[in-house]
Amino acid sequence: MAEQRVVIGVDSSTQSTKALAVDIDTGTVLGQGRAPHTVSTGAGRESDPEQWWEALGRAVAGTGWADRAAAVSIAGQQHGLVTLDASGVPVRPALLWNDVRSAPQAGGLRAAIGAAEIARRTGSVPTAAFTAPKWAWLRANEPAAADRVAAVRLPHDFLTERLTGEAVTDRGDASGTGWWGPDGYDRDVLARIGLDPGLLPEVLPPGARAGAVRAGTPLREGTLVATGTGDNMAAALGLGLLPGQPVLSLGTSGTVYAVGRTRPADPSGTVAGFADTLGGWLPLACTLNCTLAVDRFADLLGRGREEVEDGGSAVVLPYLDGERTPDLPGASGLVHGLRHDTTPGQLLQAAYDGAAHALLTALDDVLRAGGGDLAGDEPLLLIGGGARGGAWQRTVLRLSGRAVRVPDAQELVALGAAAQAAGLLTGEPADAVARRWRTVEGPVLKPVARDEDALERIGDTLRRAGALQGAPAEDQ
Repeated sequence: MAEQRVVIGVDSSTQSTKALAVDIDTGTVLGQGRAPHTVSTGAGRESDPEQWWEALGRAVAGTGWADRAAAVSIAGQQHGLVTLDASGVPVRPALLWNDVRSAPQAGGLRAAIGAAEIARRTGSVPTAAFTAPKWAWLRANEPAAADRVAAVRLPHDFLTERLTGEAVTDRGDASGTGWWGPDGYDRDVLARIGLDPGLLPEVLPPGARAGAVRAGTPLREGTLVATGTGDNMAAALGLGLLPGQPVLSLGTSGTVYAVGRTRPADPSGTVAGFADTLGGWLPLACTLNCTLAVDRFADLLGRGREEVEDGGSAVVLPYLDGERTPDLPGASGLVHGLRHDTTPGQLLQAAYDGAAHALLTALDDVLRAGGGDLAGDEPLLLIGGGARGGAWQRTVLRLSGRAVRVPDAQELVALGAAAQAAGLLTGEPADAVARRWRTVEGPVLKPVARDEDALERIGDTLRRAGALQGAPAEDQ
């Protein structure tokens, strides 16, 4: 009887680390582990990278396969700025993707280079979420800390290097920094933010091996380690995504993306022109406020998250952490259109609508940026922590007008990382592994008429609320 071959995929996200042990041949999940993270509150959003390392150890141990897996790959939250000293110890807590303090630095980069030019070179117009403005913020606000930095990493890079000792990354996660493009690291951007390219990891080609696990780590010494990638790129792998298939992910942040046939470069900044892990592209729009913001409204209203009601005229813009799409880093939550007869359930439904609005209105832009078919009848793939919530499903159906498929497979980021690890052993592209595992299968919810009235009501409120939300005068 052939020996069972098992890989481990890791998802180091904002709130926790999840790990899956997966059978290479069948895609069966044989074990799971999870460990929480702590994120700061207040003006910024920071996490200690050392806790990610500790959480990784607990999560992979929880799978029951840490000492037997043949390969491992780590996917991580995008954009985070990890700064290390000469000993590989964090100089300070990591600045996370949803830390908007670097909005002035993002604006400075856009002004200095020009939105169209920086999109042409790096694929994206940087916002406060991107890593480049975060380094510029650190250089401006904590120069003594910046001077101590001997290495700059993304979250998944940091963990991969801890496992292997190799300073490497992949093109997918690198494309979310604001300092990488198809020709490699952009020396002009790096010079403008005062970052020595020698502090950055090597960008490995698709399908490459990052190295092998060192002794004294949570995994068996000698285990093969794939390059890893960013969380959105890993989820695309986990779905075995084909060009033109649209995805909406409902998590701490919300994202809508598709594998592109052409390289995106959207000068408006709505669509980030990310690379995928396979040599192609992953045009994507992202919001900062999604499931956690809606859950916060439910708490404030004293309602369960499914206790929504139809009707009413209220509009909620749930921008509790500022916002990225639209680019309003100084925004706050806004409620408009309350009446005496507005019910708590209607107000909660309005929070769902407000969270979904920006993602669904950006869907055509995402498909257009990647050369996709805007009139296609592909179901919208609904994934992430909110995907199985009835209120979320009904909201997405009503505001998209599309059929919606909810894949049965869960933890798609970790599953995509597992597919990447499996590809090291089988020689297959990681997306082909996932298609062989049939990860995208799941029920299809029939489309309903698109609620144009709600979309227009939200859009009109957003336009008229520009001054309150910190929009530039020309955008109001």
